[in-house]
Amino acid sequence: MAWIHTIDYQQADGALKALYDKIKGPGDAVDNILAAHSLRPHTLTGHMALYKNVLHHRANTVPKWFLEAIGVYTSLLNRCAYCVEHHSAGLARLLGDAERSSTLRQALEQGELAPAFDPAQVAALGYVAKLTHQPASMVAADLAALRAHGWDDGQILEINQVTSYFNYANRTVLGLGVSIDGEELGLSPSDSENPDDWSHR
Repeated sequence: MAWIHTIDYQQADGALKALYDKIKGPGDAVDNILAAHSLRPHTLTGHMALYKNVLHHRANTVPKWFLEAIGVYTSLLNRCAYCVEHHSAGLARLLGDAERSSTLRQALEQGELAPAFDPAQVAALGYVAKLTHQPASMVAADLAALRAHGWDDGQILEINQVTSYFNYANRTVLGLGVSIDGEELGLSPSDSENPDDWSHR
């Protein structure tokens, strides 16, 4: 499951067990990326608070499916198969359209974003790629280009934060050797109306 020791749900107690009860999915399953924090539960609290508020919050105005697509794209750019598979499945669940989700994933994999994405979305994904691969090269003009495509500053912040979160998550997975073994793909704390609901379903 990971290159470091982890504590599974059945072995957990105290603060870790309470956290697991808050985030677990069907059958008491805890995603391996989350269990990777088990030796330092306070970092799991931080991870989940960031994830929930960045990707699954009612105040976001960027469509949730596109935020998931940003996560898939960032993970593809970082070659993080774990997050690609999880969030491709999450994207498919959100869209409820297997053909469309397959088309979007293929476009992201090949880097041929149009016509699967509209021009505003293509511009946003260009920002995602630059921020992921060349963060020190970002300039104010990169944001001006997003504004020119109709994104407002709050939405630019959402795009930035989802990209930044996935770069963090990808490095957590890749740096600790987290595997996808034994997981049900695509579950998430998707109740955007309740920021305190971290359960995966």
